[in-house]
Amino acid sequence: MQPNFIVILIDDLRHDEFGAGGHPYMLTPHIDRIAAEGALFERAFHTTPICSPNRASILTGQYASRHGIIDNVARDAMSHRLPNYHLALQQLGYQTAHVGKWHMGNDGKPRPGYHHWVSFDGHGSLIDPTLNVNGAGQKRSGYMTDLLNLEALAFVERKRARPFALFFAHKAVHPDAHQAADGTLDMGRFGGYLPAERHRGLYRDGVFPKKPNMLSQRELLKQKPAWAEAFALRGSEQSRRLLEAIQAGTQEEIRQRARMMASVDEGVGAILAALHRQGKLDDTLILFLGDNGYFFGEHGLGPERRFAYEEGIRAPFLLRYPRTAKAGSRISSLTLCQDIAPTLVQLAGGRPGAQIQGRSLLPLLAGRGAGWRKSFLVEYWAEQALPWLVGMSYKAVRTERHKLVHWVNRGRAGELDELYDLQRDPYELKNLARSAGHAVIRASLRREMRRLVADAAGI
Repeated sequence: MQPNFIVILIDDLRHDEFGAGGHPYMLTPHIDRIAAEGALFERAFHTTPICSPNRASILTGQYASRHGIIDNVARDAMSHRLPNYHLALQQLGYQTAHVGKWHMGNDGKPRPGYHHWVSFDGHGSLIDPTLNVNGAGQKRSGYMTDLLNLEALAFVERKRARPFALFFAHKAVHPDAHQAADGTLDMGRFGGYLPAERHRGLYRDGVFPKKPNMLSQRELLKQKPAWAEAFALRGSEQSRRLLEAIQAGTQEEIRQRARMMASVDEGVGAILAALHRQGKLDDTLILFLGDNGYFFGEHGLGPERRFAYEEGIRAPFLLRYPRTAKAGSRISSLTLCQDIAPTLVQLAGGRPGAQIQGRSLLPLLAGRGAGWRKSFLVEYWAEQALPWLVGMSYKAVRTERHKLVHWVNRGRAGELDELYDLQRDPYELKNLARSAGHAVIRASLRREMRRLVADAAGI
């Protein structure tokens, strides 16, 4: 029997930014239910931790080096030709839908692979948005998250003879922002976080605990010399306006994001209830994740998600499907967003194409972890989205214990590298790149990075 598929994607959500993920006060009972009745992947990651590249990686099962969406520039034409796994599902008899944010290219027009389409241009608007419904613009009144919840619910509740696949991509918890074609933000039109009116009083006394890596920039630069220029640029007037607009790095920013998640959780609850009424809940695979991480001031970063420290690359990743995922299971193997496409294609009865670089999660869900990946690549290309990030590019390799970050266009070869022992230093505070005692590990990681870079590009 072919299962139904619902993938719920949240914009900018951290791995610990929901109740079952360890958030100290956020209430997400319906999202937590997915974890309680399914599997929580404890070490799931993004391989290019910004919006457009990682969304393309989810849909193609490929590294950005292969699918070509390497930053947030509006590559509209390219995003109409992605080898999207929904194309394979259509061939396998699925009725497919995209509801919500696309953001691989700024136009909200329908893409190949979907029978039903609801989206919007760029980042959209949190209040009274214009939606593109199957190619026609429709002005709507209300709060974006609520409107998208209704659209997703309407698709789930349709009577149909075929299995369905819904890709449901929220705008939340991203603040209102307007983006130019070159990927930069229009600072004159940059809004802030905006919860639904009914949730604006939530969590007034909520406190997110300070972590050991929330240090001053002076302390951090002793271990991370590549950041000296970026931190200096961060003090510009343009940068200050953006940071102030969203109360970056403050407890109120974290509370506002939690308030926005309340509407997301309500929508998850409505979908679960609808599937239960139809008798289809246990026949539907539900996967919940974010499109990149986010920093709450760790390593002096925020509002940011682009970098290879754990807060930037780790993902919330929950999967409920009783036929393959044991209730309450916790999976610690290194999992990537690229693993979604081959998993769903295999469950639908197909064979993942040779172009897919991810791996089906079905062996892990069955408790067979032998031969699973021991390392993965993280890649980021210099862009102009934010003024303090110009000129920063890196490749990073993460294994089960170590991480090497190589800044590819700054300083002499290896001069600015960062090496961390994640077992002894989970907050990535002590840079071991120049430690004589770690020379062998450093050399081994560099070899592994070269192998992964070549493989990611298909060389």
